[in-house]
Amino acid sequence: MKKNLLIFIIILLSLSLLNKGCGGNSNLDTTLTQGDIGIATTKTEYAYGKEVKFYVQNNTTSEITIPNDCPSEYLDVFEYKTNEWIQLSAKHDEIDCTNVTDIKIAAGEKTTLSYSKWTYTLFAEIGKYQIRYTDSNGITYSSNEFSITEPGFLTNIWREAFYKPLYNGLIFIVGVMPGHSLALAIILLTLIIRTILLIPSQHAIKSQKKLQDIQPKLEEIKHKYAGNQEKIAMETMRVWQENKVNPFGSCLPLLVQFPILIALFYTIKDGLNPDKILLLYGFQKDFSISLINTNFLWHFDLTKTDLYFFPIAVGLLQFVQMKLSMARKAKKQTKEVTKKDDKKDLASDMEQANKMMIYMMPLMIAFFTASVPTGVGLYWGISTTYGIVQQMVANRAPAAKDEPTVRVIEK
Repeated sequence: MKKNLLIFIIILLSLSLLNKGCGGNSNLDTTLTQGDIGIATTKTEYAYGKEVKFYVQNNTTSEITIPNDCPSEYLDVFEYKTNEWIQLSAKHDEIDCTNVTDIKIAAGEKTTLSYSKWTYTLFAEIGKYQIRYTDSNGITYSSNEFSITEPGFLTNIWREAFYKPLYNGLIFIVGVMPGHSLALAIILLTLIIRTILLIPSQHAIKSQKKLQDIQPKLEEIKHKYAGNQEKIAMETMRVWQENKVNPFGSCLPLLVQFPILIALFYTIKDGLNPDKILLLYGFQKDFSISLINTNFLWHFDLTKTDLYFFPIAVGLLQFVQMKLSMARKAKKQTKEVTKKDDKKDLASDMEQANKMMIYMMPLMIAFFTASVPTGVGLYWGISTTYGIVQQMVANRAPAAKDEPTVRVIEK
């Protein structure tokens, strides 16, 4: 139960940390209120490769319209080089501009825009930049100056060791799939990754089973020595040692998987961005993103969000997986705790906590799936299905000779 919650929390925290820029824009309010149109970036510094976002605020008393130059970038971007500001440009013909409209901002309102589709093309060098907009009257409005900085050591490791290999792997698989199907590529890539991680994940399941087996004894220790934390710690260590249980055995293999899981998330989420072509290895540079078929089951676009089918399906799959992972624990507790009322209370509390998590965790996963592109939901669903099969095999496997045995001796 705790392990599943830990997985979800760490993934969300990791995604949040990866999305953060380098520094906040403390002069935001001042910059936005200068002139009829205010422009300010959300940060004063962005690590190379990070998404650059900015605000545009209408300080007039009437609505303004800013032309959308799709497939080119919003507004104008300048880089400070050789003691002068040089205008940059970026254009990706692969960007779908079918439903793109001009940007309308009501009086006194502001909107947020992003250069996510042109990040690597526009901000290709470490240096100082500025965003400008010239209206129909020839008046130019400028943003604050901001910097593109060198990415940190851990960011470089994550990109080079995890993100780029998985991104290139996805594009390579898409290239050899019939009809360049993104759905088939995601399914195959997910199965490959889960199979590679089969050994550490299987080790995690076995460690979790051992922890479940000794849990009644640990709960009895907490109840027996309530208020004496030192005695509880000593007895807990004794039980771990006697049963050869590593309390971190079910978590450490999962922690190893987190960089891969997060990289997969971003690979599927942003992999069809033409700007990311610069991250492809040399032998794939000529691949055209426009060839990719993003449809699934003739109805779903894997680049768009889905509010119904995938969230419900993934939530149900997560529910099944959690039921399977907790089935053995519930059975064990029912057999071992039968006589004393206080032990019945302990078992009842644990059962209620388990039931709450069985329903809460799938709901959290379902809401998460509804907020990301359907391709991510497809990955999560296939990965969870793989986990269900793996858990079923583990549950049916005969007990190992060294499997911990816990007996509650009544006086």
